[in-house]
Formats: sequence, C-alpha cells, structure tokens
Amino acid sequence: MNNDKEFKEFKELPEDWKFLKVKDLFVDGRGRIISEEEIKNNEGIYPVYSSQTSNNGELGKINTYDFEGEFITWTTDGANAGTVFYRNGKFNCTNVCGILKPRNENINVKFFSYLLSTIAKNYVSYIGNPKLMNYIFRNIKIVHPDSYFEQQKIAEILETVDNVIEKTDRIIEKYKRIKQGLMQDLLTKGIDENSNIRSEETHKFKDSPLGRIPEEWEVVRLGEICQIVYGERLSESEYFEYGESVVYGTTGVITKTNKFLGIGETIVLPRKGSINNKFYVKDSQKFFVIDTAFYLRFDSYKKKEFNAKYLFIYLQRIDFELLNEATGVPSLNREVLRKINIPLPSLPEQHRIASILSQIDETIEKEQQYKEKLERIKQGLMEDLLTGKVRVKNIIEED
Repeated sequence: MNNDKEFKEFKELPEDWKFLKVKDLFVDGRGRIISEEEIKNNEGIYPVYSSQTSNNGELGKINTYDFEGEFITWTTDGANAGTVFYRNGKFNCTNVCGILKPRNENINVKFFSYLLSTIAKNYVSYIGNPKLMNYIFRNIKIVHPDSYFEQQKIAEILETVDNVIEKTDRIIEKYKRIKQGLMQDLLTKGIDENSNIRSEETHKFKDSPLGRIPEEWEVVRLGEICQIVYGERLSESEYFEYGESVVYGTTGVITKTNKFLGIGETIVLPRKGSINNKFYVKDSQKFFVIDTAFYLRFDSYKKKEFNAKYLFIYLQRIDFELLNEATGVPSLNREVLRKINIPLPSLPEQHRIASILSQIDETIEKEQQYKEKLERIKQGLMEDLLTGKVRVKNIIEED
C-alpha cells in the first residue's frame, strides 16, 4: 500500500485511521427505471429519489419500496453527477442513482455520506454528459477513522449544524411567505393611519387599470415619476477594489470604481439578460451602472410625491419576462418600461407600506446571513474532522 501513488497524499495518517477503497466498506448497486406514470398511478408513502437536488432529490411517492435501512446514494448522470445523499428508511431510487450498502454494522453510514460528499465530484467525468459510474465510485480511496465511535461523533456534530441550517431555511421560507401575503394586501388595499389593512367593507374603493384600489389612490405610469436612464461603459482598467462607488450590472453588484453616475437613492433595472432582477441602491450610496442596465433618476420629476423604496417593492411584483420583446437574448425596451402602471397612495402611506415590508426584508437578510455563517462553520468542521486534523476525542475533552 505504501507504493500506491494516491497513498502519498496521506503518508501521515491520523492515529487509528485507515486508508481503504469504497468497495472495502460498501456493496454498490443501482436504482431502477421508475416512470412518471408509475408514480402517478401508484401513489403511496414511499419516496422516489432521483437526480435533482431540490426537495432532497424526491420525485414523488409510491406504494412500494425497493430499499430499507441506511444507505448512501449518489447521482450517476447529468448536471448533478457526484451529488451524495444519506438515505434512511424505506424508499426507491431511479436508474440515475448509485446505491451503497454498508458491509457490516461497524460502519457509520451518515459519517461516510458526509465524507464522500466532499470528494465525489472530483471523480466525475465531464466528457460529454457528466457521469460518475459505479465502477469509478467503488474504487474511490478514502481515509477514515477505524473507530465506529469516532465516526458517529463526527456525524453527530455535522448533523447538529445541518439541523440548525434546515431550521434557518424554514424560518427564511416562512418570512418570505409572510412577505408575499402582505405585499398582495398592502399594494392593492393599502394601510390606514391605525395600521389596519383596508377592506371594501369599511373603505371606499374604485376601479382602475390595476383593478380595485382605494378611492384616494392614483395610478401613474413609471415614466411620469422618474427618468429611465441607460447605464454607461466601464472598462476593466477603471475597476477599483476599494472604490467609493458600487458598480451594478444585470446580476447586481459586480465591482467597485471611483467613477459614479449618481448618489442614491435609485433603482437598477437590467436591460439585457436576467431582466427580472431589480436592485435598490440606498440613499447616500455612490453608484455606477454599466450599459447592460438602466437606472431610475428622480431629481427632475417633482410633480408626484413618492417613496423610492415603495416603488422598488412594487416593481418587484412585476414579472419583467412578460415585457420581453426580443427573440434572442431577453431585453427590455425603455418605452415599454415607461408605460408600466404604478398605484400611488399618499406619501405617508407609501412610507408605512415600505417600512413594514422593509422590516421583513431585514429579518430575511439577517437569517440568510446567519445561514451563511453556519455553512462556513460546517465547511470548517468538515475540513477539520473528516481529515483527522482535529480529533473528536480532543473536542470532547475540551468540552
């Protein structure tokens, strides 16, 4: 084994760790062809897993199962080839899933699912359709603790972080649903001075091009309240890492520079490409917008009073893909944008609406930052614990 070329990478093995192939620890297999028709006609309680990463890879549920117990599965074909999952219970897998069954009870399956998830994609072949077939996977060489206890403790630590990440995900999704419901009410019914959402039972409404709206609201076109301005070219030589001005493109902030087109508040709208992206630039922030996007200029439009954050929130509701008139790369026409109808409550009401929704946005952003922090912690733990750099017994002693 000492002559093995790959073993040179692990010439200083942690104490009581081994260097083996996947096939020494697991028996591999494959899922079967499961059609959409089978899933539709045999609804049940047993999940069918496939190649996608959303919803934990689940396609649906049927009334039979092919596997029972703890397994590791991985995606063998397609864009997600090499993605590793831990499976437990009764389930099914389609034919784009490889299956690993432990050879004995002294193998902690969850630990090895974490370990293999960090290296499997290194073995994917990208010649043609991405693939990681069984004969390759079974010969992957891994370094791991021989002790089941150590495997278990490492898995428990990583699973604890995963559970908090999943909980945070649920909180984020909850607030997103709350925001969607509030946007529907606040941007069509409004809110009175007592912070009550209006209803037609207690308030007068009228017909408008946007449907029923409170009687005192106006409907204006975007071109009536702001100027839609083309971005400008910016060469790479003008990028400056520590510049005071933030540079926006179709995907958001792309760099910084010392040049600027304005000092916020503004809204950036992509002109080509990802046209459904919209970006709010806060007040006092210097900004530059490149020529694949528009930005809104408000300074010469004082006829209508409005809150820029309110306008941004309303524009977020509009599917700009429906405004695309190009046959190739999606693009927005400035004249089309100018004709977008905007409901306009009084300025104080705009402030109230923007404030409520901004608070939810801040909560979502805070949770997302927390999730990113947890993911960094998990990454660091995996790099330390799954390589033996930090031993679990040392962590337990420190605790």
